[in-house]
Amino acid sequence: MKILAIADEESRLLWDYYKEGCLDGVDLILSAGDLSSDYLEFLVTMTNLPIYYIHGNHDIRYDVKAPGGCTCIDDDLIVFNGVRILGLGGSMCYSHKKYQYTDKQMKRRVLKLLPKICRYRGFDILLTHSPARGLHDAEDLPHRGFKIFNWLLIRFKPKYFIYGHVHQTYGGKYARYDKFEDTELINAFERCIFEYGDHNLKDHIIW
Repeated sequence: MKILAIADEESRLLWDYYKEGCLDGVDLILSAGDLSSDYLEFLVTMTNLPIYYIHGNHDIRYDVKAPGGCTCIDDDLIVFNGVRILGLGGSMCYSHKKYQYTDKQMKRRVLKLLPKICRYRGFDILLTHSPARGLHDAEDLPHRGFKIFNWLLIRFKPKYFIYGHVHQTYGGKYARYDKFEDTELINAFERCIFEYGDHNLKDHIIW
């Protein structure tokens, strides 16, 4: 199964210069937040692919106009073609706006999901907006990662951790791919296509 992960910046290749068939072979689109509703609606219309999304810290705009035809999986665990996907949007709280959370608040969100996580015997993909603490996050409060994400990775060992928020344009330390124990880390900034089941992502960037 091939997955397109997107976040933070609309890809001109997939919007302004979209060509029919450019996403042939892709089975699923995952949005890690901070993308316009119009962009997600365009992709779901042109590709007819399922799009699952979580909220970024700038996605208060979704409260006015949610992405039509797309499915929000914030605070939920869904299954697509046998793949279990856990969604936890938002960033660290820095201005007390919606979709911003303290470490304690994010921990409470995870605890509410634990019964479902255990019922499904874990999850295969963790989809978030922010990274985990110490894994390609930053020291400034707005871009600091959540500690509870580290616990999720250690306890449930998902195959993939997909996130955004820390843009690759911020500097070279924000790698597209990395690995933490048994989990592949994927920074979805702009766009990234990967094959589910591939565990050697850093050695061959697709697209």
